[in-house]
Amino acid sequence: MGKGGGCVPSKKKQPPVSDDPVSTTREAEPIPVNDEETNDIASTSLEPTISSKLKVFIVFYSMYGHVEGLAKRMKKGVDGVEGVEAFLYRVAETLSDDVLIKMKVPEKDAGIPEITAEELVNADGVLFGFPTRYGCMAAQMKAFFDSTGQLWKEQKLAGKPAGFFVSTGTQGGGQETTAWTAITQLTHHGMLFVPIGYTFGAGMFKMDSIRGGSPYGAGVYAGDGSREANETELALAEHQGKYMASMVKRLAQT
Repeated sequence: MGKGGGCVPSKKKQPPVSDDPVSTTREAEPIPVNDEETNDIASTSLEPTISSKLKVFIVFYSMYGHVEGLAKRMKKGVDGVEGVEAFLYRVAETLSDDVLIKMKVPEKDAGIPEITAEELVNADGVLFGFPTRYGCMAAQMKAFFDSTGQLWKEQKLAGKPAGFFVSTGTQGGGQETTAWTAITQLTHHGMLFVPIGYTFGAGMFKMDSIRGGSPYGAGVYAGDGSREANETELALAEHQGKYMASMVKRLAQT
């Protein structure tokens, strides 16, 4: 598969092994046996198959690092669930280098690979993260969704659970509507939208500090770009990662 992925669990069954491979009721000519071949058979064909972990792709666009910060904490939450592993991916940039320099956009983390639309089929669940642009997802993420046409035509993502997390500049800037307007993308693919609701508990009701996030998913207030995510926002992101991983695991067991 593509970068950042893992092996798909094998569906091949082991050949049946007789409890009594040599019958005592009939005579048979002795068959020459190579000791080395015998050892190979014992160590390979009779070993139990080990299934790989379920995979949650955390796919995001982050201009100034706020969404990326949530994504990295979200990975911690996914990885904390036994049998599930998270993979970080970023979508391709659509702005030119000249524009990015003028906007003083920092260098991207080279350790996080870009994802192509085709690689989504390898995920058992997906968390999409993006900043808002007037209550909708940023153009870079929309361009990525626009590139999934063939997957949509063949409905290869149908049934996969997915969720959203966002970044906005102001408190009224779209922490809910940015996720809400993105649901249309999942609907056309037949994907299952997984909101976190109020499963974060008391943290969802705190009023003593500014906090991003909503029942739709984790979120951060970036302000003019200088504000960093606080611990409550990061903890909510980690919780969403755990929640999604648990849902993926539950669906895999049905």
